[in-house]
Amino acid sequence: MTPRDASDAPDNRWSDLGRPPLNGTALRRALVREGGLWTDVRIVQRTGSTNTDLAGLVTRENADEGTVLVAEEQNAGRGRLDRRWTAPARSGLFFSVVLKPTGVPVERWGWLPLLTGVAVATALSRTAGVDTALKWPNDLLVTVDGEERKAGGILAERAGADAVVVGIGVNVTLGAAELPVPGAGSLLLAGATTTDRDTVLRTVLRSLEDWYGRWRAAAGDPAASGLQETYAAGSATLGRTVRAELPGGRSLVGEAVAVDGDGRLVIATEEGVQEPVGAGDVIHLRPA
Repeated sequence: MTPRDASDAPDNRWSDLGRPPLNGTALRRALVREGGLWTDVRIVQRTGSTNTDLAGLVTRENADEGTVLVAEEQNAGRGRLDRRWTAPARSGLFFSVVLKPTGVPVERWGWLPLLTGVAVATALSRTAGVDTALKWPNDLLVTVDGEERKAGGILAERAGADAVVVGIGVNVTLGAAELPVPGAGSLLLAGATTTDRDTVLRTVLRSLEDWYGRWRAAAGDPAASGLQETYAAGSATLGRTVRAELPGGRSLVGEAVAVDGDGRLVIATEEGVQEPVGAGDVIHLRPA
C-alpha cells in the first residue's frame, strides 16, 4: 500500500455536505510537533483495514512510532475475533496508530487496548459531552434512549518485533436507520455536543499521547501510572454479572470484580472461585 492523503482530493471533497472530509493539513499542523508522539498523519479515501495497512508499513518500511493512518471509509475493518466493522463513508473515525513501547516489559503490552479505551473515553467526554463507558476488553459504550449501545471498538496487534498497531473505530454521525446491528450506537444518537470529526480526532490523539506517555514513564506499571484505577472507574463491566466465552468452548459465569495488574478481568463464580480471564468474549447479563 502507498497511502495517499485523500483530504484534498478533487473528486470527493464536499460530496456530502453533511459529512465533510477530514482536513489532513490542519490535523498534521495540530498534532505533529517536535518532541511529540505523533510523527505523521496520513488520510486515505478508502481502504480495507487501516490496521492491516499500517502493520504492512511497519514490516516493510519500519514505519516510525507515532504514524497515524486514517480512512474516510473502511470496507474490511476488523474487530476482535475477526468481527467485521462497516459504516458509511465519513460517518465515523476509523484509524490506526503505530506504538513502539521500548522500555516497557512485553508482558505489560496487554494494557495497550485498555489504555486506548481510557484515552478515547476521556476525550469523548471532554469534547463531545458523551459519557463513554468501557466494556472489557475493548468496546466503547454510550447510552442511547436509556440503553447501553456499542459506539466503538479497539483492536491492538503486534507488528514486527518492537511495534504494536492499535486500531480505533468510533461511530460519529450514524443515524438510527444506518446502524449495522440493533445494539450499535453513535455519538450523534447519544446526544453529542459536537460531531466535528476533526475536533474529535485531535482530542482523541492528544488524550492517547497523554496516557501513553504516563504509562511509558512508569515502565508500563498500570498502578503507578494511574491507568488501572482510571480504567476501573470507567468500566461498564465491573460489578456486573457476566458470561465469558473462553477459548476452547468453555464458558464462565460470575461477577466481574476487578481488572488485575495484567489487565485480565477477574470473575468471581458462585462457587467462590476468582478466575482471571485474559482472552474471550464477555457478555453483560444484567444492567449495572
